[in-house]
Amino acid sequence: MDLSEELKKILFDAGASLVGFADIRNLYAECLLDEPRSEDSVTEMIHIPEYPYGVSIALAVPPQIITQISEGPTRDYFNSYHDMNNCLDNLAELCSTYISDKGFHAYAQTVNKTKEFGIFRTVMPHKTVAIHSGLGWIGKSALLVTPQYGTAIRLTSVLTDAPLRVDKPSEKSLCGGCMKCHDACPANAISGDLWYPDTDRDNFFDAMACRKKAREIAAATLNEKITLCGKCIEICPYTQKYILNR
Repeated sequence: MDLSEELKKILFDAGASLVGFADIRNLYAECLLDEPRSEDSVTEMIHIPEYPYGVSIALAVPPQIITQISEGPTRDYFNSYHDMNNCLDNLAELCSTYISDKGFHAYAQTVNKTKEFGIFRTVMPHKTVAIHSGLGWIGKSALLVTPQYGTAIRLTSVLTDAPLRVDKPSEKSLCGGCMKCHDACPANAISGDLWYPDTDRDNFFDAMACRKKAREIAAATLNEKITLCGKCIEICPYTQKYILNR
């Protein structure tokens, strides 16, 4: 068993739902500080190691959590959100430790290490690593869509110089003419246009409109200051297929 196979086995045994490896050279974004920004974005440069490979790790949201949020986010969904973040951080650290023990460098993009600039942008987005690992494509909602779990996943990633056997990147959207997330979005943030590998998020999705409405919904339903809605996750046909098959 080579390093790539060993690493996947370790992560799956520890609870990961999906794992993929990507060549991420030339995909790192420049941290631009002179563009419009969200209130949570940094005001100084972000410096992370620009290693050539990435490990994408996904956790599936439990089906019973998704079935509860058709009318809005629930307390169980809120708790699951944070519990899964902790699990993903643990998986990323496990991955990083394994790689380091093999004599290579690794940088786990845990919650505390992942900083935003501009309007919800990071230097190496988890979704960029995921699509270049072949885990799925970017849906009209700007979420990663996976064949197995739809949009009912949460992501983390690890950057490394370990010579991993990379997977084939996703090259197109499989959303086709489906407009369910567009029609259901309470923020009208989804244009309905398809994603392509060279498409910038802002050309088909209004991230600020999504954040504003999701914050309003979470405040009204949960009395929490958090960006949490979930409608585009719950309504996605690929998510519904995942739920029905469980």
